[in-house]
Amino acid sequence: MPQQGLDALFRPTSIAVIGASHRDDGAGKLVMKNLLAGNFSGPIMPVNPKYEAIAGVMAYPDIESLPRTPDLAIVCTPSDKNTEIIEQLGHKGCKAAIILAAGTTSEQLVQMKHSARAHRMRLLGPNSMGVILPHLGLNVSFSPFPAKPGRIAFVSQSAAVCSTILDWARHNDIGFSHFISLGDACDIDFAQLLDYLARDRHTSAILLYMDSVQEARTFMTAARTASRNKVVLVVKSGKTQLGAQLGHLHSGGSLGMDAAYDAAIRRAGMLRVRDTHDLFAAVETLNHAQSLRGDRLVILTNGGGPAIMATDTLLSRGGKLAQLSAKTQSQLDQLLPQSWSKTNPIDIVGDAPIKRYIDTLKVLLDSNDCDAILIMHAPSAAVPSTKVAKDIIQLLKQHPRARRVNILTNWSGETSAFEARRCFTDAGIPTYRTPESAASAFMHLVEYKRNQKLLMETPVSISDMPSDRKTVSGLIQEAFAQDIYQLDTHEVSQLMAAYGIQTLPTWIATDSTEAAHIAEQIGYPVAIKLRSPDIVHKSEVSGVVLNLRSAAEVAQSADAIFDRVSESYPGARITGLMVQPMASRAGSQELHIAVRSDPIFGPIILLGDGGIDWDGEEQAAVSLLPLNMTLARYLVNHALKSGKLRANRSHQSLDMQAVCRVLTKVSHLIINHPEITQLDIHPLLATGKELIALDVNIKLQPFSGDGQARLAIRPYPTEWEESTTLKDGSTILLRPVLPEDEPAHKDFLNHVSDEDRYQRFFADVVIGHEELAHMTQVDYDREMAFVALSEDGEILAVVRAISDPDNEDAEFAILVRSALKGMGLGRLLMEKIIRYAAIKGLKTLSGVTMPTNRGMIGLARKLGFKVKVNLEDGEAGLTLQLEGTART
Repeated sequence: MPQQGLDALFRPTSIAVIGASHRDDGAGKLVMKNLLAGNFSGPIMPVNPKYEAIAGVMAYPDIESLPRTPDLAIVCTPSDKNTEIIEQLGHKGCKAAIILAAGTTSEQLVQMKHSARAHRMRLLGPNSMGVILPHLGLNVSFSPFPAKPGRIAFVSQSAAVCSTILDWARHNDIGFSHFISLGDACDIDFAQLLDYLARDRHTSAILLYMDSVQEARTFMTAARTASRNKVVLVVKSGKTQLGAQLGHLHSGGSLGMDAAYDAAIRRAGMLRVRDTHDLFAAVETLNHAQSLRGDRLVILTNGGGPAIMATDTLLSRGGKLAQLSAKTQSQLDQLLPQSWSKTNPIDIVGDAPIKRYIDTLKVLLDSNDCDAILIMHAPSAAVPSTKVAKDIIQLLKQHPRARRVNILTNWSGETSAFEARRCFTDAGIPTYRTPESAASAFMHLVEYKRNQKLLMETPVSISDMPSDRKTVSGLIQEAFAQDIYQLDTHEVSQLMAAYGIQTLPTWIATDSTEAAHIAEQIGYPVAIKLRSPDIVHKSEVSGVVLNLRSAAEVAQSADAIFDRVSESYPGARITGLMVQPMASRAGSQELHIAVRSDPIFGPIILLGDGGIDWDGEEQAAVSLLPLNMTLARYLVNHALKSGKLRANRSHQSLDMQAVCRVLTKVSHLIINHPEITQLDIHPLLATGKELIALDVNIKLQPFSGDGQARLAIRPYPTEWEESTTLKDGSTILLRPVLPEDEPAHKDFLNHVSDEDRYQRFFADVVIGHEELAHMTQVDYDREMAFVALSEDGEILAVVRAISDPDNEDAEFAILVRSALKGMGLGRLLMEKIIRYAAIKGLKTLSGVTMPTNRGMIGLARKLGFKVKVNLEDGEAGLTLQLEGTART
């Protein structure tokens, strides 16, 4: 469905209300009331055969009788009538409809969606409360509360949450650019709204409340695009298994791991807030959004207790307090009573007059000790709350360094503090009711900055990453031929070695005598482990015995394992025992790396400490695939900060680089071989730089089709790599751009003349890290950039195409090293991007150049582009129709 269809929803010129009524408890009356109370200037057409007029507006008996085709229809009728109504609206030519009724069956959803697609009409809902667009004065909802204009767009799957937020926002004078009740997302979903709102000039920040995501790939692509342009915060319900099941019942979405949602939100550069308490704090933060200067926070307070509560919240969420310099402490000693706290938080004592607040704040603003200041005030009989607030606001307006730090405030109390908080809000300074919400709001900013950094950081390349796909594919097909769908350590050593992952040598014994014989051959000490496809956790039968030092011990332990299985699991299949030499655990740390298939986001990788009763949902840090070294490092850091991985358990410190290499290798293995549905490396023994997999289990399942389709993020498309020869006989590699190409891309731009750079960017631009990150860290699902590389790895030319959200049209741009023009590079890359766009199913490929760029215009004409020169605007438009031109 076309993205442009959303214009009818958010900028309608005419509206029909189907099922408008006089019933006090009916949605049709509330919608008409809200619609007429706004400033909508277009025709409003109620439809109801029972009335001549509703709320003073002429009514029509049916959709066919409408005097004109509405852009937007609000469907207020019961769910059993809506399938027919959507068909009638589509036949009439209506462009968008909001369906309010709950209780729609899955069959009805399919029928409505089919009708909408057939007539190119967009649907919001069902089970939607409607839409409020304050900047247009348009309220097409049955909300009991209006919304004032603002810069925040709010999108929610829950109508109840919408009502709660609106009530709170009205009380706290918070405004919105869009207020959208998504409902069951029959057609329009989070992805399409993110694409729309990311381009909306009225919106500076986006807040989502979600129960579930339906199509992970489109959601991730839209989310990553939106979060590069706007602040995006997410409240995700269903953190527990029961909560997720209730969310499934509420929205009908698939069940997925909460940790996978967490990983997806971080990966997209968004920020997750945990509950409604956090939600309100997040809205307050967004309403006065400014970029975070840094994560060093100073707390200035007149009460020790509230400061301790704020500090506890800060530290529990991974934040840190700023350290006061000796100079600052000395200055404060001269200003404050002898009993002040002498540290951060700065407790200026409960009887603090206004001057003490102002003088202390001046010292902090003049110092370089902090990036943010949380100013707190507990009710005091001696000092009026509002007067303190007004004087602080005046200082912050006048002080030259006030804009160099983030200011947050917490005026505790209700009646006594309400007016003070109102003053801060009016002055554009974030303010919070409780110490905890203020500290949480600061951590929102810190965590958001971390996630944004993840989007922009240049990954490290591994030039020697092993990847023997042919060997592994052969081993997997050999297992299938033998009806084997689960492999353990003994069977996967060659498979793991193909990707450079070291495993402990393993031998298989069928009974205790053979186990003892093998132990004699390999030397002591040894470990023996049960092999049984029916017993998932060997610990249930004490199926692992370590440090055996003689043949007698081995035989005795083996028989004991068999006896325990016979007693506890008499029907279990036993395929023998694994015998391994004991790996030295002195100074080592045991890790657990696992891969699971999430029903929403596909393959995910989990990292945590080793342990017997391991629950990946609770005890592991999670990341989506694919990984590179930078993403792997973020996963390890997240595991350490969240306590899922404890770095100080061993005498040797954990080698970050070595762990990241293994994680990246595992990622490549899973990406290249979709037949692997589950993997466990447990334990992975980490001893300095040496990492050895002691126990490995892999589950297989036959797979056909596009292996990349199961991933929420499209991995690097190796199929588009090709070598070719230039006119001078030199060989070049044409391939998709990689995030690791940023340094080479920067060097490439330095080899482009000012004139060529101007013709490419239409301006004299300075290309910094952020711009280079955008150029090299592309989402291959929506954007493609091909680079031409010389034999020594230098970038010689780049062509890129960015498609619209509907995958119909794409804009291209091309740039060649100025000294290499005439070598055929431009034609090679243009032919490649045309071939790519046609295979991707795009309808048109278009670009803009300057009329003086005769070389580009001439090449475009030779390749079939239509050229339209507009001398007044100084542009030449290039357009190529692609339908029916797909090439192999």
